[in-house]
Amino acid sequence: MNLTVIGTGYVGLVTGTCFAEMGNKVYCVDIDEDKIENLKKGIIPIYEPHLATMVIDNQAKNNLFFTTDLKEALDNSNIIFIAVGTPQADDGSVNLDFVYVVANQIAEVISKDSLIVTKSTVPVGTGFEVKKIINENKLNNVNIDIASNPEFLKEGVAIEDCLHPDRVIIGTEDEKVANVLKELYEPFVANHDRFIFMDVKSAEMTKYVANAMLATKISFMNEIANICEKTGANVQSVRLGIGSDKRIGYKFIYAGCGYGGSCFPKDVKGLINTSVEKGYIPRILSMVDEVNETQKMVIIDKIINRFGPDLSDLTFAIWGLAFKPQTDDVRCAPSITIVSELLKRGAKIKAYDSKAIETFKREIDDENIDFTSSKYDALDNADALILITEWKEFRSLDLDELSKRLNQKIIFDGRNIYSKRIEDEGFELFQIGC
Repeated sequence: MNLTVIGTGYVGLVTGTCFAEMGNKVYCVDIDEDKIENLKKGIIPIYEPHLATMVIDNQAKNNLFFTTDLKEALDNSNIIFIAVGTPQADDGSVNLDFVYVVANQIAEVISKDSLIVTKSTVPVGTGFEVKKIINENKLNNVNIDIASNPEFLKEGVAIEDCLHPDRVIIGTEDEKVANVLKELYEPFVANHDRFIFMDVKSAEMTKYVANAMLATKISFMNEIANICEKTGANVQSVRLGIGSDKRIGYKFIYAGCGYGGSCFPKDVKGLINTSVEKGYIPRILSMVDEVNETQKMVIIDKIINRFGPDLSDLTFAIWGLAFKPQTDDVRCAPSITIVSELLKRGAKIKAYDSKAIETFKREIDDENIDFTSSKYDALDNADALILITEWKEFRSLDLDELSKRLNQKIIFDGRNIYSKRIEDEGFELFQIGC
């Protein structure tokens, strides 16, 4: 099939590349000329395992094309995926400006009957609004069908998720549209029928509810961790006790210093905003969001309890800046809050992350932060180590190296990945809910 994917952000680039991997001819369109030229050279703007290799390979096979010319792309395809950003607005609502701009641009150049598929995470009803904009502004007499096809990609394993999805949700009111998208996705689910068909609005809602449910599990467990600390219970033991219940499971019940990324924070707030607009106050979701924001301060509270509120004579080593391992994404990451609070209290920081230093600098680039090229260099003359992102390289500690380099043998473990046994070696270990 011949496809156009509009937007070469995380979702658009991964999705377009995976469609090309299956032998389709895919045009990826973006207005950023520098970005498009870099992609043509195989220079990828994000870190995602295996993505760069696939982009280069599929361009060589003439399956994948990058362009700023929307008309060229649409003239050569009849399935159009909208995968542009839907950032959070200042009032917590979803900013749909990019989606509607694209709808108007499509109307100006579309010249044949086409299927418009919304891949971006959008509030309920957006797909129909896109169709309305195109139909009201199109310059040619063409027929437009719409569908919703939400993505469920996890950063760090996005290629695997895209090539081997656990479900493919197709929202449409038209059986012909359903069959077209089923044909497109059949190579991805050859071993097992994973299609779920529903109406457009339900598909749009499903994406929000999935992220809100996962965010709820995380915030719930973080609240339980805080209760455990007050009562003397151990959240790690509690997690094992409840995770063994098949109705609950072990995923997303790890206590920590809060969730981040581009999806959970934005989508929870977006669903709250949609609910409020319709006259319903979503109390559980509101508390999920509030608990998460509060949880990002837990490590700071522990540091203050240990050192006092004035941190001006102290240096802290930070391991991990990305919101999760296997990505360079720092959007809404706990590291942003923690570093900001440390700087506010006069601390100096030495930070290391194997992938996220440059993206973090775009958020905070302060003269009191020293970014290092290795995890152990960050420890030199630091008064404590703060673990924020649980990259695999941080899991096994060289305690002798830590003892030599740290001024004080103190570790704040924001992800509960270290064993209490290190306390036997003279270390102070501060964890969450333990």
